[in-house]
Amino acid sequence: MDDLDITLLQILQEDATLKVAEIAQEVGLSPTPCWRRIQKLEEEGIIRKRVALLDPAKLHVGVTVFIAVRTNQHNAAWVEKFSAIVMDIPEIVEFYRMSGDVDYLLRAVVPDIAGYDAVYKRLIERIELTDVSSSFAMEQIKFTTALPLKFATRTESELRNDKESRS
Repeated sequence: MDDLDITLLQILQEDATLKVAEIAQEVGLSPTPCWRRIQKLEEEGIIRKRVALLDPAKLHVGVTVFIAVRTNQHNAAWVEKFSAIVMDIPEIVEFYRMSGDVDYLLRAVVPDIAGYDAVYKRLIERIELTDVSSSFAMEQIKFTTALPLKFATRTESELRNDKESRS
């Protein structure tokens, strides 16, 4: 990956609906080589997909809930079952396995507290959890899907050296 690929990724993260000709003009390429580079980034899995970002409030799911889950089950069968349950609840839009005191962190979007209560009840009726703690976001201060690209061209050796110098 070179600086041109990074520029392409920056442009696509901002607006993936741009025509290849527009992107090519912005980066100083003709459309065919530009398209080839974009295809290569897709084939390599760097660009996973292109999506539309929707307005949650206009779709009546403007309440964001962070759900911290603790469990005393730490086996593959339980994790597989829990993952399948979470994947089956469309209101849960993010799902992470965590280090520290919380085992899993979920982010859900719902219309209101009653909507969250319905999600909570669906979750606890299908699997046993040790503790569930929920926090409602009062205000979204920053939200982006754009990833920082300043590390993309760094080699494994450079990243390792940076990590060692911070220790």
